Amino acid sequence: MRNFSARETKWLLELDGIELAGFRQRACAFAIDWLLIYLVTVPLMLGGTLTYLKVLEARAGHPLNTNIHFDLRPFKYHVDSNEAELARGLDEEWIHLVLEIAVPVLYFGLLTWRGKGRTPGKRLMKIRVVSIAHRHLSLWHSVERALGYGAAALEGGFGFAQFFIHPYRRCAQDRLAETIVVTERGFQRLHAPLLEQSAATGDALPTPP
Repeated sequence: MRNFSARETKWLLELDGIELAGFRQRACAFAIDWLLIYLVTVPLMLGGTLTYLKVLEARAGHPLNTNIHFDLRPFKYHVDSNEAELARGLDEEWIHLVLEIAVPVLYFGLLTWRGKGRTPGKRLMKIRVVSIAHRHLSLWHSVERALGYGAAALEGGFGFAQFFIHPYRRCAQDRLAETIVVTERGFQRLHAPLLEQSAATGDALPTPP
């Protein structure tokens, strides 16, 4: 596009006055989502590691004296084994790095996109992510926002504390992806007039962003 278009302005005017989500709602939703990530990834990691060990034992023809120690953090574990090479292979730093980045980004990115702004945690807390630039959250914007959690954490947590500073309660991930977090009640109130207008005119019902 070579020419500037102000169509975002119309969307911003429609968002004017929408109820923003509170800190407790957002914090609880975030905690719920991380709990779900933990509950899903730890069994998968344990199952994958044990399966891998069984394959190695079958090849070696003898049992391997191996212990796996999981950290309280979802993606941290340490392997002790009488097979030094095995322990190094299962405990490579790049494996932890991939898990720490890929799993949260996939979780928050894909579920925010597929849920039209709602992860399981946000659904439970009745809040939703809304773009201030587009009516619909694309996959890229959802992934970009997921990456923004890392940026917020790298700032020593200040990226999350921006909630209390920014006039529209936007944290680092919101500023990066151009989003706000609103209550589901406010979101439904926003779309109620549009649905009524569509019903009166017989036009197709608008799809919520």
